[in-house]
Amino acid sequence: MDIDIETGAIDRPYPLLFQPILVDKVWGGDRLERLGKTLPPGVAIGESWELADLEVTSRGASAGSIIRNGALAGRPIRDAIHRWGDALLGGVELAEWGGFPALVKYLDATQHLSVQVHPDADYALLHEGANLKSECWYVIEAEAGATLYLGLAEGVKPSDLIARARTGTVADLLQAYEAVPGTWYNVPSGTVHALGAGVLVAEIQTASDTTFRVYDWAEEYGRSGRTLHLEEAAQCIREDKPPQPVALDPVARDGVVVRTPFFTVSEFRMEGRETIEPTAADAGCRILMATSGSVEVRTVGNEPVTLSLGDTCLVPANCLSGLEVEAIDDTVLIVVRFNDSDDH
Repeated sequence: MDIDIETGAIDRPYPLLFQPILVDKVWGGDRLERLGKTLPPGVAIGESWELADLEVTSRGASAGSIIRNGALAGRPIRDAIHRWGDALLGGVELAEWGGFPALVKYLDATQHLSVQVHPDADYALLHEGANLKSECWYVIEAEAGATLYLGLAEGVKPSDLIARARTGTVADLLQAYEAVPGTWYNVPSGTVHALGAGVLVAEIQTASDTTFRVYDWAEEYGRSGRTLHLEEAAQCIREDKPPQPVALDPVARDGVVVRTPFFTVSEFRMEGRETIEPTAADAGCRILMATSGSVEVRTVGNEPVTLSLGDTCLVPANCLSGLEVEAIDDTVLIVVRFNDSDDH
């Protein structure tokens, strides 16, 4: 490969930024422009995949993020994984197909998303093509009265939900939560759920696009109903309650907001020109997201990287020592670290 850069620069890990992958959805809109995304005219965009490395998606094709900065600009994330190896990952285990183990996205819901469930490890082990999916949501914006559906309502069995889905609406069988900006909602695999209309959220999840649809609100929105997967969903829906929503205390500046067996999420509220060192140097790579404001990411031996509103940055493991993040203006910074495989 011919490169007109400093000798060896391409082999030296540095913080990576990515080109967003825009995904049209029947329930999408145009609010992702508020997060810096350039949207095609006249197309309802529901998702912006910020960091992705999937072998296959629900639409059949693979999806891999393209690096947009530095010596590897224009190349897929898999190239960085192959070239840098553990200097990038720091012991973080890849997905079984060799891809990066997380999918990070923003979602704009102008209509309700389908009521759905994702498989757990046991189901995925027994069913070829299915992959475990555990996720969490951070509400960036919410219209008045916006609702999130998370888990079964009190006394409802999975069989009750499946039976109702065959004949009528299901909203009253689900646990409903108010969508509150600045709040986190943990959605473990097996938890039936739906984003309600009127929310703009960040989503962090394991690397999977396996979704079993239970109800699609077709009659409510006068749209063609998409394929349902009731038999599969019936095998996956769990009865126990998901974790309660979490938000940082109003006076807190930072804290852990979501813990899963696969990743841990921290939130930092930064004031302009404030500098933090958000990680320890003895663990794997980190994902940084700016859901408001912007920051400068500084690592030893590399040019600073500006993380603007809506951007996502992957910081290699061997860049963590000496990592500094300075707020350019007031910023909400999300930091994701991966847990040991023994926690899975």
